[in-house]
Amino acid sequence: MRKREHGLLPNAASLLLCGLLAGLVVAAAAFPAVAMSGLAAKAGSDTFENLPTDLSVLPSPQISYVFASDGKTLLAMMYDENRRDVKIDDVADVMTKAIVAAEDNRFYEHRGVDVKGVARAFVANQNAGGQTEQGASTLTMQYVRQALAYSAKTPQEVVDATDKTPTRKLKEMKYAIDLEKKLNKREILEKYLNIAAYGHGAYGIYAASHVYFAKDPKDLTLPEAALIAGLVKAPGTNDPATADGLPRALDRQKYVLNQMVSMGYIDRATADAAGKEKLNIIGKRTPEGCESVQRPELGAGFFCDYLRRWWIDQPIFGEDQYQRANRLRAGGYTIISSLNVQTQTAAFKYAQQQPLVSKDQQVKMGQSNALMLAAIQPGTGRVQALATNRVFSNDQTHNGNNTNPDKRGQKGNWPNTTVPIITGDSDIPGYQAGSAFKIFTAVAALESGLPLATTINTEKQYVSNFVIDPSSPAACNGPHYCPKNSGGQSGPYNMWTGFGSSINTFFVPLEERVGVDHVVDVAKRMGIQFNAPSDAKYAANPKQWGAFTLGVSATTPLQLGNAYATLAADGVYCEPTPILEVKDNTGKKVDGLDPKCKQNIDPEVARAAVDMARCPVGDQSATGKCGGATAGYSRDFVKRPIAGKTGTTDSEKSATFTVMTKQLAVSGFLTDPDWPETNKDMKHPPVNYAALATLRDGLAGQPVVQFTPPTKDKTQGKLVDIPSVKCLSVDQARNKVKNAGFGVSVSNQQVASQCPPGTVDRTSPAGATTKGGDVQLIISKGPGAQAPPYLGNNVYGTDPNACPIPWLC
Repeated sequence: MRKREHGLLPNAASLLLCGLLAGLVVAAAAFPAVAMSGLAAKAGSDTFENLPTDLSVLPSPQISYVFASDGKTLLAMMYDENRRDVKIDDVADVMTKAIVAAEDNRFYEHRGVDVKGVARAFVANQNAGGQTEQGASTLTMQYVRQALAYSAKTPQEVVDATDKTPTRKLKEMKYAIDLEKKLNKREILEKYLNIAAYGHGAYGIYAASHVYFAKDPKDLTLPEAALIAGLVKAPGTNDPATADGLPRALDRQKYVLNQMVSMGYIDRATADAAGKEKLNIIGKRTPEGCESVQRPELGAGFFCDYLRRWWIDQPIFGEDQYQRANRLRAGGYTIISSLNVQTQTAAFKYAQQQPLVSKDQQVKMGQSNALMLAAIQPGTGRVQALATNRVFSNDQTHNGNNTNPDKRGQKGNWPNTTVPIITGDSDIPGYQAGSAFKIFTAVAALESGLPLATTINTEKQYVSNFVIDPSSPAACNGPHYCPKNSGGQSGPYNMWTGFGSSINTFFVPLEERVGVDHVVDVAKRMGIQFNAPSDAKYAANPKQWGAFTLGVSATTPLQLGNAYATLAADGVYCEPTPILEVKDNTGKKVDGLDPKCKQNIDPEVARAAVDMARCPVGDQSATGKCGGATAGYSRDFVKRPIAGKTGTTDSEKSATFTVMTKQLAVSGFLTDPDWPETNKDMKHPPVNYAALATLRDGLAGQPVVQFTPPTKDKTQGKLVDIPSVKCLSVDQARNKVKNAGFGVSVSNQQVASQCPPGTVDRTSPAGATTKGGDVQLIISKGPGAQAPPYLGNNVYGTDPNACPIPWLC
């Protein structure tokens, strides 16, 4: 039951009186400048009894909070109006009393419309000769007015809710009377406290408490509450956080305290003491958006922006991007993101630090180079970290010049930018990833039935059947695409050794064998998007795209990291997502946001591809078949089973490194986002170190998880014995091996053996190999010859201590 004081007019009498006053008194009180004859006519057309009573109120805009995956670390606040509704039980009692004293000291006596106040305003306005206006709006009527404005769906409804007309005033009165039938005074007070504006970007009592005093509403003291209550009359001019507004705010505070004394809420001594207390007014606007991301040491602005972009693409949040963006900034959501604080901290730290590059080298490479890292969880697609050596900010005042010759004179994106350089968009298709794309050819070959043991006798330069422009530096023999190996390697390689040593002349013929269209399809199923117009054109008809396996297509760290994560998850592709859970402003979980995953690659194929990808990073395949490693130090650095691949583009315009475990995949790119066709060399040490250190630190404290070994069918396939050719002539050996169904080549290296010089000492591989595989004949130099030292990976030399990876040494 609501408490009613004795002496109030019955409700029917109130309605009657309001009806009588509606056409004349109320209008005169609120709008003294309007002619009385006009008001009388207006009252005739808009009778009080015919006005609506059902107040349909849409939720007022609320802050949406974005947290890290721990649900505690606040990353960002999104809002149009800084507001967060609270229950009245969570508001200090002195605050509720102060707002009543400030705005409606007869709040507990009237039933929505203060009849005595209307009459008093009428008399005051008439005595003032129309020079002042006392509107006689009760606290309930003030709430109605603001609720109507927030619930307006058209511009005209906004005007109707705020325009100073007799009709608007009559509607407010009718709504207020009806509202007091449905809600008790405490419920109305709660709504008012939450909807009122308090200045300095604060809407609602929660925001006001934090903006001015950095505390929750339940902790407000009497002088603080009186100050805040006094602001709602003129929140713009009474702003206590400004030099001009502070004296006015303090005057209003004294008024509120005096009103509280007259209403018996406090005594005079308490009011005087409160008025003399010096307040610590913070006056700090609540940070909003991704440029004001919290915990700057996390460098999470780019992740926040990725979440925002992801959100506006999700139909579940609205009919179009405009509606979705509005709901993010006004819906009061609690968003638990997928960002892992431990992994993000590491990624941002190592994106900033480049300990393997000297200061001189950094100057030579240029500050415009971006070291970008993306970390994603296999099996869920949850993005755990996005980091780069940039500040997420639109302030480009002190940015350097753009390095792209076509954009000379424009600002570049270092050190500040909001360009999504890590995740890409329609304007940022990405960067070439180099040999990391060889993984897609290997998967296509495995899907075609070729095992990891498939052997190809490689050449230093391979003349392919792919047709390209004869004037291209990659062309030979006319229009043929002719890739070379950067290290000049040749000889027999299988998928383990070819991937480990990144042999171009292994993967291009392998791509020919399985078909580029199959390889491109694999890349699509693993999440590569082909956003660059030229890439999209080639991907639509890829049969002559011979260079695809060498990573000439643009991609992003997020796309490539997720592609490798698909293999770590036994072939389960998941759409990247920045979300763990979303709750609406009532605390209800939003359904339909679970990871979107699909078995896009056969599990056995994926496991075999991972087994192969253990070779480049110094790990070992389940069958011990690795040989050669472009980043062989990686396994010892991370100290857990890993797989991955480095990538370098032509002329070293970018350097990439993608590395994964069963729990986490990290992809790092080093390039110039302003000008991906840069003429500066991108070296691997900084990006390799950053990716490995992020993986290591991100998984610190987590158990070591082993990769699942592939089946013999995927590793060896059907093995066929290679006939013995010991000490045969080259021609005899060639015919014997060829007649057994193998491809044959002759090594240009010779070894010391008991066979006569010029004859065949052995085959490589020896014993058996896959059906139809390639076999190389190894030539003898004779029993007394001294062969040059073997450096591994079919490389011979004179210095056994020579470094196989010069840039690493």
